[in-house]
Amino acid sequence: MNTALKLGSLPVMGINMTKNYGSLKASKVKVFAVHGAGDAEFPSFLPKEVEKIKDPFARSLSKRMKRLPVQIGMSESCIMSSCVKPLRQSNKTSPVVLLHCFDSSCLEWRCTYPLLEEAGLEAWAVDVLGWGFSDLETRPPCDVASKRHHLYQLWKSYIKRPMILVGPSLGASVAIDFTVHYPEAVEKLVLINPSVYAEGTGNLAKLPELVAYAGVGRLHCLLPWWKDATVSFMLSGGYNVISQIKQVKHKTLIICGQHDQIVSYQHVVKLHSELSNAIIREVSDSGHLPHVDNPKCVAKLIADFAQGDADVNAKSQFCLAQLTALPRQ
Repeated sequence: MNTALKLGSLPVMGINMTKNYGSLKASKVKVFAVHGAGDAEFPSFLPKEVEKIKDPFARSLSKRMKRLPVQIGMSESCIMSSCVKPLRQSNKTSPVVLLHCFDSSCLEWRCTYPLLEEAGLEAWAVDVLGWGFSDLETRPPCDVASKRHHLYQLWKSYIKRPMILVGPSLGASVAIDFTVHYPEAVEKLVLINPSVYAEGTGNLAKLPELVAYAGVGRLHCLLPWWKDATVSFMLSGGYNVISQIKQVKHKTLIICGQHDQIVSYQHVVKLHSELSNAIIREVSDSGHLPHVDNPKCVAKLIADFAQGDADVNAKSQFCLAQLTALPRQ
């Protein structure tokens, strides 16, 4: 388990939605009631175990999940790729595209996604190739280059406008790698507890089995190609974006959890110093997954950033924002 944490990964577990959320609970139920997700059926491609999930927000977001055909390679073959599509296009802001952590899925955004929509954003939650709920029956390569190309083809086919790309944990490496190769596809970056200084998969490539996690975070692991796809990524060497960081010139918002025990504060500050156009904001009452622990704060930070406030409101009632004033060891 410790080896996995070095990758910046953290399984997305079911959470107690009646604790520490207050008015957020009513707000989110209202959003999903308007969307009609409560009465919808689960997509047929999800494992049947989805019926057992109690988390109402995971259930609601699951029911909105779609598979879109994404062409790969030079052939006409497509991967039916899982994502949550926005209900409407926004003319006021660029589309916000939400990636996820290592070996996770778009359900990681179950708490924050409805709040982003409530703020008027055009939000996409997409599954990175090899993880999540895409159809990988043909077992395509799931190395870094394949993940990058797949995301580009999805963007080119459906999103079609420069996006605000959001990457949590190892997803930050996915975002940086993509931005360096396709800078025209990205307007801004949001990196959440970014795991960008790890060099590849390390000892994970030597493990014959992966740990299967309970609840929401384990759901995608029940698909028959999960193990093959993840091992394909591990054996490929994984992400190493250290040399790419200084090539990123886009405006970047770095969000870190106040109590993150996985990505060090020193690495967050180092990343800020190496990016030419970045700001840092800290989220209180959160660990490695602030978009799960404190979704109201993260949604506000992303919305402000997307809507043009590059400085982001440092006095937000939900957030701590003056990192330089916080003593850290």
